[in-house]
Amino acid sequence: MLRTRVITAVLMVAVILAALGSSSRWPFIVVTLLLCAGAAWEWARLNRGGPLPSLAWAGLLVALAALALAGGWRDSAPAWLWWTVGTLWVGAGAVALRRGPAGWPRLPLALRWTLGLAMLWAAWMALIHARTFGINFLLSMLCVVWMADIAAYFGGRSFGRRKLAPTISPGKSWEGVWSGMAAVLALAVTWVWLDGRFGFDGPSLFTRLADGLGWALAVPLLLALCGLSVVGDLFESLVKRAAGAKDSSGLLPGHGGVLDRVDALLPVLPAALALCSLAAWVGGR
Repeated sequence: MLRTRVITAVLMVAVILAALGSSSRWPFIVVTLLLCAGAAWEWARLNRGGPLPSLAWAGLLVALAALALAGGWRDSAPAWLWWTVGTLWVGAGAVALRRGPAGWPRLPLALRWTLGLAMLWAAWMALIHARTFGINFLLSMLCVVWMADIAAYFGGRSFGRRKLAPTISPGKSWEGVWSGMAAVLALAVTWVWLDGRFGFDGPSLFTRLADGLGWALAVPLLLALCGLSVVGDLFESLVKRAAGAKDSSGLLPGHGGVLDRVDALLPVLPAALALCSLAAWVGGR
């Protein structure tokens, strides 16, 4: 199992790095869209979708992505999109988590399918739009989630006492959440220093927030992004628990499904871009 997990991870990283390093942006667009289409297929299956309807839902995501690209949203997506999606994640995510796994199946099936399609499309749009700001910015945005997740795992194992959401994900603890937040703040300070020293291909998310808003605002906003990553993780766990599934699928051997790997990114990507638009507006006044 561990060998399979490692091989899958190495292959995934190799493909994504090759796409990022390409002189054309299309490999990255195509690779990430295929992953999101796989996640849309998984979402439909978790919500009572048969084989053909689930494939059709993945195809619809690709079609909506193509329309967005044709409309020029890769380079100039409107800021209101990120604010709308981020606000919906905060409100709807809180309601869903409060109702728990038992409340999810009570929602109309059409609404559940639409919510999944919308959140995956918005996250993919945020991902490819972030690429236009540079690889440094994109990686820093992704590392908010990765660092929070890794630190939460080790912090929870070492210090975990109080359960975060026992009916949804019994393994998560409040101590893990605090550990993840502390690690992200340490990462932010380090990354801002590295930006100032090396420049890279553009400022990171951390530098944009610190320069545009100041550390006094940047710190609580980064903590809010960490909180949203937890919401995304718990939300996907809630949907799986409601469906009686351990993994979203077996698309990624050793790792489960695509949703299992990107769940925490779904709310953070659009929210991070919303905060960057705020930093640009405040900094440009």
